[in-house]
Amino acid sequence: MCRGIPTLLLLLLLSALLLYCINSDLLMQNYDSRFVLFAFLWCGLVALLGYLSTRPRAVLLLDYACFLPDVDRKCGLEVCEYFVRRTGRYSGASEDFMSSIYRKSGLGGETYVPAFIFRGETEAGLVAAREEAEEGMTLAVDQLLAKTGVPVSAVDLLVVACGMFAPSPSLAAVLLRRYGLPESTAAYNLSGMGCSSGVSAVDLAARVLRGSRRRVRYALVVVTESIGPNWYFGDDRSMLVTNCIFRVGGAAVLLTNDPAQRGAARMELVRSLRTHHGADDASYRAAFQQEDEAGTTGVALRKDLIRVAGAGLRAHIRSLAPKVLPWSQLLLYTYQTLTTANWRQQAAAADPDKQADDVAAVPDFRRAFEHMCVHTGGKAVIEAVGRLMRLEEEVTEAARMTLHRFGNTSSSLVLYELAYLDAKGRVKRGDRVWMLAFGTGFKVCSLVWRALRDSAMDAAGDNPWKDCIHRYPLKAW
Repeated sequence: MCRGIPTLLLLLLLSALLLYCINSDLLMQNYDSRFVLFAFLWCGLVALLGYLSTRPRAVLLLDYACFLPDVDRKCGLEVCEYFVRRTGRYSGASEDFMSSIYRKSGLGGETYVPAFIFRGETEAGLVAAREEAEEGMTLAVDQLLAKTGVPVSAVDLLVVACGMFAPSPSLAAVLLRRYGLPESTAAYNLSGMGCSSGVSAVDLAARVLRGSRRRVRYALVVVTESIGPNWYFGDDRSMLVTNCIFRVGGAAVLLTNDPAQRGAARMELVRSLRTHHGADDASYRAAFQQEDEAGTTGVALRKDLIRVAGAGLRAHIRSLAPKVLPWSQLLLYTYQTLTTANWRQQAAAADPDKQADDVAAVPDFRRAFEHMCVHTGGKAVIEAVGRLMRLEEEVTEAARMTLHRFGNTSSSLVLYELAYLDAKGRVKRGDRVWMLAFGTGFKVCSLVWRALRDSAMDAAGDNPWKDCIHRYPLKAW
């Protein structure tokens, strides 16, 4: 709206100038108040029509669905330890290390793992990897289409995101073939973007819906992951961590720019923001897929990942704050930033090991958002975000409980958090919801939504928390 008003004024000025140039002689010869009134009304109409035809279209979240695997795919510590020993590919030290990481990870005993682990296979091949990715995608899409009632033929845009698995033909092609989508459907496939790929996919779809000149009404965004082929079978500790925190998950989202669907939509996308620090070497290598010394492929999570995430989040906040904070908080944040600059330098000089989070100025985002879906990358990540942004545990509750129940589901994680808030019935009409996700590279991505109706457990009964929400939140985590 802030950008729309200047546009409207500019169009009004240009149309008035055009009318003046055409009728300047007439105005000089016959200055009449009725003609002047008509001229202004004409200019106003032209400006209004120009504004309405050029303003961005509203992007609405019609509905979403999260993948819930079968109960026989649940995996606690005992199952993980049995699988690790059965493979015979880890040293005793590596087994003890993974067990220790799992116990401190914040994951509970009901997260889900790929089917190959229960079939006696020692590792996932290409068939198992495709099976895992396709299962999560298709079940989520089936649920979504069933409860929205939108026919698959109405989908004009398809965006599929999978952080670590990129087969050929692509996963987008898999869905095009399975659902018989029209030949005119524009399809995009995102990969290699880590846990932020889901938020990035929604941002891409929203940009197309807002600005496309061709007729695009419905965008289907599907986010999944295939952790099976990325299971690490070596002894490099920086790569073993991924075995302990990543779990099976997936989700589907249906977006639309059709104003007639506003009454049925759940939320409206208010703003999106993506920032990256790929030019910085430490950020680029913070989470990196590579081979270890023995030639075994895995994803290494560096020791400075938390520091990189904190630095990326601080830079992201500086860009996001002016766009979402109320004026009172924005002025306070600006004042604190200016007054603490010298203090930070003095504190760093006095104690080089002191965390910058302890002295940095941070805006109070609780004044901008009623709910936050914070990146559930791991217990340490959630705690670091909470510490940096001065968030109480109740604010990060959805992230902590999602990590406990589902683990790190990568690109779909923020949607499991939204499902938690819906299952609790906490989002009310008019509330603002902030989704925050980190990704390899290193990226920080945000989506800001405004609720169009109160949240509640889905009538269709497909909320992934439906059978366990009564047990949450946990008192100890």
